[in-house]
Amino acid sequence: MASPSNDSTAPVSEFLLICFPNFQNWQHWLSLPLSLLFLLAMGANATLLITIRLEASLHQPLYYLLSLLSLLDIVLCLTVIPKVLAIFWFDLRSISFPACFLQMFIMNSFLTMESCTFMVMAYDRYVAICHPLRYPSIITDKFVARAVVFVIARNAFVSLPVPMLSARLRYCAGNTIKNCICTNLSVSKLSCDDITFNQLYQFVAGWTLLGSDLILIFISYSFILKVVLRIKAEGAVAKALSTCGSHFILILFFSTVLLVLVITNLARKRIPPDVPILLNILHHLIPPALNPIVYGVRTKEIKQGIQNLLRRFVGVGRMRSTFGVVNEK
Repeated sequence: MASPSNDSTAPVSEFLLICFPNFQNWQHWLSLPLSLLFLLAMGANATLLITIRLEASLHQPLYYLLSLLSLLDIVLCLTVIPKVLAIFWFDLRSISFPACFLQMFIMNSFLTMESCTFMVMAYDRYVAICHPLRYPSIITDKFVARAVVFVIARNAFVSLPVPMLSARLRYCAGNTIKNCICTNLSVSKLSCDDITFNQLYQFVAGWTLLGSDLILIFISYSFILKVVLRIKAEGAVAKALSTCGSHFILILFFSTVLLVLVITNLARKRIPPDVPILLNILHHLIPPALNPIVYGVRTKEIKQGIQNLLRRFVGVGRMRSTFGVVNEK
């Protein structure tokens, strides 16, 4: 391991993650709600994926896109939260050089993949409400497959230079990262090289991807609202808006937490440094925990599918217990 000395020019083989430098005594207390949220996120997303997989009525483009969103949420949670809990519980602060930049890549690319998935889902709702007769011919399984390839390829390709640029830097200011995760800003601060281009690329790439997705989502919902307000049939407006309600709530969760995170980072000098660290962790935990719950509560088809899944498991359990009693006799 490289020495944390400021004049050391030896290659860094691992980093040390220092969560909440000013309030490390909070870590054990904070680990309880974080672990509960983590279990909730894993359980809810796994239940949603299994339900969509087993229920034939949910084999539709919108639910395939929702499955993609759940998969992205699961990967993001598994990339960030287990390491944070390992630091809190077992003081396992070290993270290898490759693992740190792999985590950085997944966080940057999967965040924009989620944003892009929301954009594709907004287009799905636009076609469903504004062009309902053409929906079956436009939003097909082939369209979903192409959309998934686009979501993964675009964001992985644009996000890849972020960890690559950071990995090429010379680290001579120690190996202690004052964060729970390997963010580009926290890691690049340890370099003795000029990091202007590194930070500029992440800023431009991130806001180009997220900004373009949010603009397209806004345009889609503007068209949807325009069409909905023209509907004069009784109850039709409420029905049309309810089909978009769950999706809109998910976008609201995602963008609100992201906006708060950005604001706190911009106002870093005016607030305690531990606040942005906590918000960064929560941004990788709260939306994944809430997304499947919102869809499960507000979508009749998913709610019915989960109920059918529970009945199926209860039925299998009863059959096994019955067979067990018979065999004993």
